[in-house]
Amino acid sequence: MEAGASSQDANRASASLDDELFAETYDTLRRIASRQLGRQSNKPSLNTTLIVHEAWLKLSRSNSERYLDRSHYLATAARAMRQILIDHARRKLAVKHGAGAVHLQLDEGRDHSEEIDSRFLELDDALRALGEQFPELESVVECRFFSGLTAEETASALGRSVRTVERQWARARTYLAEIMEG
Repeated sequence: MEAGASSQDANRASASLDDELFAETYDTLRRIASRQLGRQSNKPSLNTTLIVHEAWLKLSRSNSERYLDRSHYLATAARAMRQILIDHARRKLAVKHGAGAVHLQLDEGRDHSEEIDSRFLELDDALRALGEQFPELESVVECRFFSGLTAEETASALGRSVRTVERQWARARTYLAEIMEG
């Protein structure tokens, strides 16, 4: 019986630490969400608070993920926010395209938000391709681009040297630019 009780105590303590991390980083998480929303269409149907809270729910449901420090937590939260935005953009484009129905453009005005959403999805596809070949570069992009972490914070979150992170960041940007242009 004691083993079960100590396991519950450990889970409660871990949840409490996660809640403390969330409270401590809330403003930073809102800035990350705002930055990510800025890359979306002009009329986002999501807001920063919704994204932050959805990410927190996603992270709190994941019992397997424990955070080494604040930077690691922010990097993981940024990945969750990215997934939320990608899922949302995919749903939005599916609806705009009639979810498989034939769509006729009757007016000549172009909806630029659809173009931005599709570019965001292209970036996600490029990042996935990068991650398949070079997972270490994908994690650097998530920290630097999506989280807005500095090279020093990224190095701390990933357990790498600052110089390594800087080299990987330059390499990842080059790789992604080639994929996106091609």
